[in-house]
Amino acid sequence: MEPINVYDQYFEAECEFNGVPRHGVRALLVADSHDRRIRYDVALSFFPHEDPEDFRITYDAYFERNVYNASGRRSKKREAEIMETFRDVADSLASENGGKVFWDKPLNEARRA
Repeated sequence: MEPINVYDQYFEAECEFNGVPRHGVRALLVADSHDRRIRYDVALSFFPHEDPEDFRITYDAYFERNVYNASGRRSKKREAEIMETFRDVADSLASENGGKVFWDKPLNEARRA
């Protein structure tokens, strides 16, 4: 299976990476399956967002954390359980990399697969 962005949304953020200030972040829950195993990762991709139309993604400030890896198939119930802790995991991941996500300042509507 190709990776699926189960959840995908952009938010205002703060982060400096490789000397470049980042003011936006793409927050993702990604599902991937190989050899009868399903894997879910929380991912953050910080980007410059220098103006309201600037959504160019730079892949040098991309961070992810595996939150589930086991035998099985994609499950809406499992995804709902993972989403319950999504923001806590993302906040931890952002903090570890010098960033902060402003969850109350979305830049678009959430997309779900």
